[in-house]
Parts: sequence; C-alpha cells; structure tokens
Amino acid sequence: MAEFNGSPRGEGRRIVVVASRFNEGITMPLAEGAVGALVGQGVKFEDIDVLWVPGAWEIPVAVRRALATERYDAAVAVGAVVRGDTPHFDIVAGETSRGLMDAMRDFDVPVTMGVLTTDTMEQAEARAGGVHGNKGVDASMAALEMLDLFDQLTPPEEFEGDE
Repeated sequence: MAEFNGSPRGEGRRIVVVASRFNEGITMPLAEGAVGALVGQGVKFEDIDVLWVPGAWEIPVAVRRALATERYDAAVAVGAVVRGDTPHFDIVAGETSRGLMDAMRDFDVPVTMGVLTTDTMEQAEARAGGVHGNKGVDASMAALEMLDLFDQLTPPEEFEGDE
C-alpha cells in the first residue's frame, strides 16, 4: 500500500497571503505569523505577496483574482469574524469559507483557511498568537504540506520506448 504524507517545504514556492484589515488587532498577527512561517520553511520573502482587503467577505474574490494570475502555488487566507448580536456573523463566516473552498476546487491549488470564526474577541486573541497558537502559522504550514503532497501525486512522465 502506498502512503503519502506532505512536508512543509517552501523552497521554490510562490505564495499569496490574503488578509482582512477588519479586526486588525487580530489579523495583523495572523498575517505576520503566516509570512513568518512561510519564510521559516524556505519560501523566499520576495516570493510572498500579501494582499490586504477590507474584510473577510472580500477575501475569496481576492484569492480568486490572485490565483487567476497563475503566479502563485497556493493561497493562505487570514481574517477574523467575531460573532455579534445579529445573523451577520453566520453569513460572513459561512460564505467566506465556501468561497475559499470554491477557489481551491476551481483552481486546483491549496487555499488554506486561517480565517478565525469565534464567539468572542478573547477567543480570537487566543488564536492569533495567544494560548492557542497562531492560526496564520497553521494555515501556512498546511499550504506547504499540501503542495508537497501534490508534488508526490504528480504522475510520472511516460518512459520513452514503452509502447
């Protein structure tokens, strides 16, 4: 039985990080964590682009536009949607995650989810460098692991003479 497992290798990768400005006290550490993790795994700093968008709602369309350029091997999305008193949270959180999944499926490249969906700001802070780590780091590591896994699944070229 073949078994495949990706490693977070960043050498030769070009990555876009799409980050929401809304809740900037949370999203800035997420974006910094995402970029730091990529560089720490061998992605050249100049091979990382960061796109800042107004809010989580705008992240999927920015990811799609970036991937349409064919410059990027993967996209890392970071943002923070914190529950309020209205159903707005459910709409933004649900449609943002759906939009990111659609982009991943449509472009056939890793699009990772570092968009926090929490009940409170305290929960968001705990996941943006606090006691629960930094989900921007986790999203970058997941993107690199998926890229390595995809490399392993690339079909070998046909041997010449095999007819």
